[in-house]
Amino acid sequence: MEAMRGMFAARKAVFVDLLGWDVPVLDGRFEIDQFDDEHARYLIVTDGERGHLASARLLPTCRPHILGSLFPALCAGPVPRGPDTFEITRFCLDRALSASRRRDARNRLVTALVVHGLVNGIRTYTGVADSAWLAQILKFGWDAGPLGQFLPESKELAALQIHITAETPSRLEQTGMWSPTPSQPADTTFA
Repeated sequence: MEAMRGMFAARKAVFVDLLGWDVPVLDGRFEIDQFDDEHARYLIVTDGERGHLASARLLPTCRPHILGSLFPALCAGPVPRGPDTFEITRFCLDRALSASRRRDARNRLVTALVVHGLVNGIRTYTGVADSAWLAQILKFGWDAGPLGQFLPESKELAALQIHITAETPSRLEQTGMWSPTPSQPADTTFA
């Protein structure tokens, strides 16, 4: 429960305070929206005291999700959906971390996403990203690409998909993104 509170507080610090998103805030402390329901999954990388370092929310694409509900026009074709396709949202790194610790937390979270996908039969992740974040995601080493073009009215947002296969860990290892530590339960919470 402490890890979840830390995640929602970190999301508020990043998405509301830093990026200025107009999204709901609970009790002035926690960023929680309509997609944070019983169907959402959370991957949370924590420190030894269960403090938040990094997190991501996964939404099943067979249900309402951000790309399908709010940004379907970002896809050149149909929005990818299916029981083996989940949307990554609210990828969040704690603002208090130094640059090197943020990079380590990011790599651990990316690794956790791959491990979670492989263990749970997730073959594809989708998401919505701005142009700067998309450029970073595409350099991580996994099999990823845009689902359409940037739309002028979208404020430089694009949809993307990431394919998860048995080769994904070695691809991430080649770019230095793979971090084996998420397999340790004390470091990563799967909620």
